[in-house]
Amino acid sequence: MDLNGRRESENFEDRRGMSGGSKAGMGIGSLILVGIITLLMGGNPLEILQNAGSMGLGSQETEASTEPYQETAEEAEQVKFCKQILASTEDVWTQIFKKMGKEYKYPTIVFFTNAVQSACGSATSQVGPFYCSGDQKLYIDLSFFKQMENQLKSGGDFARAYVIAHEVGHHVENLLGTLGNAHAQMQRADKVKANQISVRLELLADYYAGVWAHYEDARFNSLDDTDMREAINCAQHIGDDYLQKQAQGYSQPESFTHGTAEQRMKWLKLGYETGNMNTTTFTGNYSDL
Repeated sequence: MDLNGRRESENFEDRRGMSGGSKAGMGIGSLILVGIITLLMGGNPLEILQNAGSMGLGSQETEASTEPYQETAEEAEQVKFCKQILASTEDVWTQIFKKMGKEYKYPTIVFFTNAVQSACGSATSQVGPFYCSGDQKLYIDLSFFKQMENQLKSGGDFARAYVIAHEVGHHVENLLGTLGNAHAQMQRADKVKANQISVRLELLADYYAGVWAHYEDARFNSLDDTDMREAINCAQHIGDDYLQKQAQGYSQPESFTHGTAEQRMKWLKLGYETGNMNTTTFTGNYSDL
């Protein structure tokens, strides 16, 4: 992905090395679950941590660091990359919202290490990148990029861009009212139905990531076939079915919260190919997603 000379977003917070005050401890069973959630990227993984805490699975406190955070050269490059991708999403979504007669409000990206406190609660880096609608911020521990390469075999700059664009997709859902409506429905639904609504949200965020890529490429001609293969490969390796089979040898469709590998690849690719904001995952039968 060619980002040479591109601007960096000023909407960021650097909390690396700071205490996140995390209180969500994990038992062995929960660690397996969070190991899956870690690689799913998106949604509201904080609910998992909050539920774990209420079930008496123990607790842990993160001590504040007394030394200033020492950034490596690799991390500095990753921060620059994230800020450039966020800047691109700002430009793309501002124009899309303007065409819809709406105003796009920029989200903030928060860099942290180990644990962080958000308006949605406290979380450790184990939950992976996430978006909090309560403060309209994206949270990411840069070590997740290493996990992508080593555990998901999903390296490449555009795979990392997809991670950020997916979380921004949740921000778009939030601004359009989709996220709030879906969460309200989930509160009234049974577990299986709530999971299905969650899948629709995640696939829509994948679609919006594709929409961003569509207009990013149209404006800057910054992507090539290799870039899209990186993103598609990443989407394939974060499907619920793939991750569950890797963790336990089989999948449980009724427990899916993010969609299958095939679904995630489908909606990301569809967004990239069409750039159509009239498309949504919240119409039609769930089995047809």
